Amino acid sequence: PEFQRNLILAHSGGSGEPMPDDAVRAMMLLRANAFASNYSGVRVEVVQRLLDMLAHGITPVVASKGSVGASGDLAPLALMSGAMMGLPECQVRYQGRTLPAPEALHAAGLAPAMVFLAKDASALINGSTASLAYGVLAAWDARRLLDSATLSLALTLEALRCELACFEPRVQAARPHKGQRRVAASLLKVLAGTQRCSEPARQIRLWGTPGLRAGDAGTPHAPPLPPRIQDVYSLRCAPQVHGPVLDALDYVDGILATEMNSATDNPLIFPEGDGYQIISGGHFHGQYIAQAMDLLALAVTDLGAISDRRGARLIDPACNFGIPANLIAVKPGVNTGYSVVQSMATGLVLENMGLCAPASATSLPAKGNTEDHISNSCFAARRTRTVVENTQTIVATEMLLAAQALDLIERDLKAYPVAAGTQLAWRALREAVPAALTGDRWVHDDIAAARQLLCAHTAVERVDAQLAFALHHCT
Repeated sequence: PEFQRNLILAHSGGSGEPMPDDAVRAMMLLRANAFASNYSGVRVEVVQRLLDMLAHGITPVVASKGSVGASGDLAPLALMSGAMMGLPECQVRYQGRTLPAPEALHAAGLAPAMVFLAKDASALINGSTASLAYGVLAAWDARRLLDSATLSLALTLEALRCELACFEPRVQAARPHKGQRRVAASLLKVLAGTQRCSEPARQIRLWGTPGLRAGDAGTPHAPPLPPRIQDVYSLRCAPQVHGPVLDALDYVDGILATEMNSATDNPLIFPEGDGYQIISGGHFHGQYIAQAMDLLALAVTDLGAISDRRGARLIDPACNFGIPANLIAVKPGVNTGYSVVQSMATGLVLENMGLCAPASATSLPAKGNTEDHISNSCFAARRTRTVVENTQTIVATEMLLAAQALDLIERDLKAYPVAAGTQLAWRALREAVPAALTGDRWVHDDIAAARQLLCAHTAVERVDAQLAFALHHCT
């Protein structure tokens, strides 16, 4: 028992702000699940302690920084384990308060102290489970984000009255990457039945067209405009950019699923004859997670970058085919519109570009050269979650801008309705964020409401339910 206790004390490093509660709780559950392999030699009582703390809502306060992802996430897991032991130095969150671990355990009806025996401590702290927790949450949010990005893309395509032939199955089959084809198929389902993305609709002059004479808004161009033929890359090449994100997610999910259901501590214990053999290995090393998170961060950064470029076109009268500049509804000399909302998204893209440099390639020796190669998996996964969170705001901003554009041009294009799928997404956003038709207002709240809608998956679920298909499950 003395060695077990000392092992936790010696590894209780870490610095920085606490990990988010959902990441800590995911780490606890994933650590318990790793022991189900039955190679770790941990006692059932230890696993039950983790599950009891989860069930009673007792969440250890765990520092977010300081793990190198080599011998696992030693410091975060030691801080978690100290709370399990009921060490008075450990803080936990319980019923909305931060308390010493023994006090919270006692209040929940659990034993305020627990003694670790045999291999309990080393089994708990060996394994890249903080990295995995961040990674699982980031991948889950990224997949839902990609669904929403399909809807934001559809809204923008309708607002700009884009060509859709480039998304046809025969075009996608000529370069049959799986993700690309699935994105294009999903997009066409959302846009099925649109008349807004048609040549007659593209001939209509919108009231925001520079130099338009009074009374000409809503009438066809005379002489007719030549066919647009092809749109810019952020529109036409969306499946070629969104598709790799989907393929990356499928790969990352496979890595994470294997990691979730693996024994990752050291040494491992195997049955042999009438006894057991103890073998030292290296499953605690987080390189699989680190490289997967690097890939996901790069993919999601691209998703945000292309979404932002579409948003930039929506506010630019040189690029938006007659939508009012900066999406201003009234009094352009008095109101500013959505220009700073769009530039905010650009700022987040720039931040993502700085964050997505490979973390898994930055190995340095640690622990007196015992850990002479490290994975940096915890930072890789934590950073990737930040990239996903930034991109949620970027895509929500595109939805906000596209919906405002659709509102502004609706009177000129009523004869050319948008698709049923687009209408559902547009309506869902408008329930959360009313159109800005009377002038400038506190846009910070608009951004927050649009982001909340995206994170709740509300628009996606409505489209899925009404159109009877799941986004990105189309083949």
